[in-house]
Amino acid sequence: MDKRMIDRSALKDIRDVNIDMNLPREERMKQYVKQIGDPYCYLDGDVVVEIGYADTKVTLHDCLVSYANSINMAKGTLW
Repeated sequence: MDKRMIDRSALKDIRDVNIDMNLPREERMKQYVKQIGDPYCYLDGDVVVEIGYADTKVTLHDCLVSYANSINMAKGTLW
């Protein structure tokens, strides 16, 4: 989806979502989806957040470690 084509007025702001943490996990998830609408595209203030998933075996952890290593290598430092 082209972010320039998104109708911002139709998106919910995640900062307005309030979840009762005393509820069981499944009920908290239902509350979140009910309040946010589209959990894959929402606002965080003025920023449109769009979430997608790739069909790959690379984990988020792997990506974050790789990213951190690339920053450290650019600075010439190690962990």
